[in-house]
Amino acid sequence: MARKGFIAALDVGTTKICCFVAEVDDAQKARVVGIGHHASLGLKAGGIIDMEQAEQSIIAAVNEAEQMAGVTIRDVVVNVTSGGPTSHTIETETSIGGGAIGDSEIRKLLNESKFRDHPPNRTLIHSIPVGYRIDGSNGIRDPRNMYGQTLGVHVHTVTTLIGAVQNLDTCIQRCHLNVSAHVVSPYASGLACLVEDEMDLGVTVIEMGGGATSFAVFFNGSMVHADSVPVGGVHVTHDIARGLSTPLSHAERLKTLHGGALPSPTDEREIVDAPQIGEEEDGGHNRVPKSFLVSIIAPRLEETLEIIRAKLEHSGMDRIAGRRVVLTGGACQLPGVRELAGQILDKQVRMGRPIRTTGLAEATEGPAFATGAGLLSYALDDRGEIRSMSAARHKSTNGRFARLGGWFRESF
Repeated sequence: MARKGFIAALDVGTTKICCFVAEVDDAQKARVVGIGHHASLGLKAGGIIDMEQAEQSIIAAVNEAEQMAGVTIRDVVVNVTSGGPTSHTIETETSIGGGAIGDSEIRKLLNESKFRDHPPNRTLIHSIPVGYRIDGSNGIRDPRNMYGQTLGVHVHTVTTLIGAVQNLDTCIQRCHLNVSAHVVSPYASGLACLVEDEMDLGVTVIEMGGGATSFAVFFNGSMVHADSVPVGGVHVTHDIARGLSTPLSHAERLKTLHGGALPSPTDEREIVDAPQIGEEEDGGHNRVPKSFLVSIIAPRLEETLEIIRAKLEHSGMDRIAGRRVVLTGGACQLPGVRELAGQILDKQVRMGRPIRTTGLAEATEGPAFATGAGLLSYALDDRGEIRSMSAARHKSTNGRFARLGGWFRESF
């Protein structure tokens, strides 16, 4: 739980870096007072591929947020998208000798589950208790002050490739920042956008990002499953660029202004211009009906949603997830995505917007900024999770100007 003061969230995505700085009041409510975002450089599918470029993008976003907020931040909660997040459920039980259960017994039990062995190439991101058991009786949410001989717990763990997290942490530390916690992107988006009834009854959050589409299942108030598909909005842009032989910048513009996920009767009559690669500005343009553009976009989105459906069915989480889906992320804002998701997943679908954070500007209160807002929610309340020790916790006395100076020294 955060104390009164300032907290910061860093959303590191394939297409944009976003930093939120929020002030926490006495009631433990966060109000955003600083926002900075910058186009991502040096990232692919949420992972670092060029340390120098990624560092510059993060510094630009953080400094913009600091200047708006008028404070210098040292610790950030950061999202994790790359590295193939994988879910497992661990069961642990211990003897408590018939006494009353207190915080120390719960802490001991959770620590035992947390330090269970994981594959050597993976690191623990989340360790979330999803239900306790006393003397064989399941479904207990809070066992404190109860009595029994044995106490057990079901813990949902999420691990990811250790190299992906190390690269991300190294890049952030080079910006003279400390990582206080990691959060997988769909979990953060769910914390920002879901109402409590959805978390209790079952819901799937699908975070449609630029380089990957990740999803999380919530049930009984907790995240019980997380997974990802290495396909996102950037892949749609590349499909358009290849299909129309147009530069990537124009393909992104066509997708944003004219793209859609479902065909419309008027698409044949609407003509769009696609400048050709290598042509002069006043050179030849490829004039195609909007229906052709939609025919490029729709198959990629259909494929992504079908993979998610198959993963849910294979994991056995489809029934637990219920009939509710919440879409977040920039790629979900294309017209028709909500309807297409409803058709393929056979569920009720709504768009997710941050509901637990105040102070967001109009431009940053949509689905594309749900992850950043959710990171702030996690900083305030981790919902009983045992925090991962993989986050770097080195304290730094470097301020904003020291950070800029360090970057200049290292770069030049």
